[in-house]
Amino acid sequence: MSKGVALLFFVAMAVLHSWPLASDPLHLTRLDNDDAALNTWVIAWVAHILPRHPLQLFEAPIFYPEPHTLAYSEHLLVPALLGAPLLWLGASPVLVHNLLLIAGLTLSGWSLYLVMVRWTGIQGAAVVAGLLYAFNAHALTRFVHLQAFHVWLLPPMLYAFDRVLSGRTSHAGWRHVLLLVATFVGQALSSNYLMVFSAVSLAAVALVRVRDWAAPSRSATRIQLAVAALASVVMLTPFLYPYYEVGRGGSLTHTFAEISHYSASWRDYLATGGRLHFEWWSRRFMTDSALFPGLLALVLAAIAIGSGELRRNAPARMAATIAIVGVAFSFGTTLPGYWWLHQHVPLLGALRNVERWGWLALAGIAILGGFGTAVIGRWIAARQADRAWPILVTTLCMVVTIEALRAPVAFTQFGGVPRLYEPLADDESVVLAEFPFYAGQAWSQNGRYLLNNTRYFKPLVNGYSSYWPPPWQARAQLESFPSTAAVETLRALGTTHITVHGEAFARRHGDAALAAVDDVPGLTLLNDEAGIKLYRLK
Repeated sequence: MSKGVALLFFVAMAVLHSWPLASDPLHLTRLDNDDAALNTWVIAWVAHILPRHPLQLFEAPIFYPEPHTLAYSEHLLVPALLGAPLLWLGASPVLVHNLLLIAGLTLSGWSLYLVMVRWTGIQGAAVVAGLLYAFNAHALTRFVHLQAFHVWLLPPMLYAFDRVLSGRTSHAGWRHVLLLVATFVGQALSSNYLMVFSAVSLAAVALVRVRDWAAPSRSATRIQLAVAALASVVMLTPFLYPYYEVGRGGSLTHTFAEISHYSASWRDYLATGGRLHFEWWSRRFMTDSALFPGLLALVLAAIAIGSGELRRNAPARMAATIAIVGVAFSFGTTLPGYWWLHQHVPLLGALRNVERWGWLALAGIAILGGFGTAVIGRWIAARQADRAWPILVTTLCMVVTIEALRAPVAFTQFGGVPRLYEPLADDESVVLAEFPFYAGQAWSQNGRYLLNNTRYFKPLVNGYSSYWPPPWQARAQLESFPSTAAVETLRALGTTHITVHGEAFARRHGDAALAAVDDVPGLTLLNDEAGIKLYRLK
C-alpha cells in the first residue's frame, strides 16, 4: 500500500465514522452543543484576524470590553490555519469546521500509519494501529470538540524523540531535533490539553529512557534535547503569555471539587459509544467520558507485551509509558499527589477535564496494538503462510472498525447566519448585545451568538468560553433587560446595537417583557428578520 493509497483509505474511514456528515457538510452540525459553536467561531476568528492584525489574535471581540478574551478558551491555531484558505475564499465557518473534523480524523490515522511503517516495516500492522489511534471511543464521543480530532502530530513527535534519544549526532540527527520541535510546537498549538499531554509524555519517556541521554558519553544528545526544549519554549511563549495574564486574576484556577468532578473512574474505561458494545453491555457504564480501548486493541497490545516487545523495542516502551501515565493521571484527585501537582505545576494546573488524560492511554494502546499485529505478521512470515496475512489484516481492520463504529452520528441542521448581521461588518462603531442575555447556569447559551459574530467580528457584550472574566458575574443584571438598570449597564459598556430574538426572549422572560422592548427610550428599530429585531441604542 503506497502512502497515497493509505491516505485515501483513512479519508474513507473518517467519512464512515462521521457519517452522515460528509453527505451535507454545509448544513449538518453539532451546534445543539454550545462548545461546537465556540470552536466554529474560534477558527473563523483566527482566519479573520491573522491577515489583518496578527498581534491582536487574543483580543477577540467577545466579553467586550475585557482584554485577551481568546485566552478564556483554546485558540486552535493549527486547525484554524488548515481551514483558513477556505474561509478566506468565503466558505461558511460551519462547512470549514466539518471539513476540519474529517481532516483531523484522516490525518491522525495516516500519521500513525506512516510512523508505524518505519517502526515495524509492516504496512498491515501500521494500518491497524492507525485505525485504533484515530477512531477510538474517546474521539468518537467528542464531535463537538474539534481539537480532539487533531492529534496527528503526536506520532511523528514520538518518532522524532525516539530518533534523538537513539543518539544520532550527524546532520540527520539535527533534522530529527527540528522535527521534534516542529511537531511538539504544532501539537501544542492545536490544543492546550494536547500541549500538556505531549510535554508530560516526553518527560515520562525521558525518565524511562534515562540511559539514552544521561550517560557521560551522551553529551551530544543532552545538547540536542536542551536545544529542542529551549526552542519550543521560545516559540510557545507568545501564545502562553495571554493565558498567564488572564490567569493572574484567578480566572483559570480550579477547585478541588471541580477536578474531582472531572476525574475519571473505572467505569469510564468500560464506556464506549461504539454501537456493538454500547447496545450489548457498555450502556450502563456511559457517563461523560468513553475510554474503552476495544477488545481487539487489548488483545493485540497484550500480544506485544507478552512477546517481549517492551524489552526489545524502545518505541514500544514509549507507548507503554504514555499509556500508564494517561491512565494514572486520568483519575485526578484520587491519584495520590495529583492535587499537589495540579497546584504547583503551571501547565498541569490549567487542566480541568482531567479524565481526558485517558486519551493518552488509548494512544499508547493503539501503538502497542500495532506492534502486536507486527508480531503476528512476523510469525506468519516465518511459517511462510504469506497468503494468510492479507486476509488476517483485513479481518483485524474490520473488527477494529466494527468495535468503534457509532455512525450514523446524530447531527442537527444549520440554516445559516441571518443576513441581518451583515451591515454591522461595515460599521466600525458597533458594540452589540444580544438578547435574551444568559447568565448563571444558562450562560453557555450565549454560545449561539458567537456564530452570528462570524458575520461581522465587532465587539460583542455576550460571550461564551471555557471560563469567564471576573466582571462577567456583575453582568447578570443584563438578564433583566429591558429594565432601566439593564439599559444603563448597556450604555455604560458602550453598547450601540441590540438584537432581540423574539421567540427565545418571550420563552425566557414572557410576552410582556418582549412587548416592552419597543418602549425603551433611545432604542430605534433598524431591521426585523427571521424573528430577530435589530435596534440602535442611543
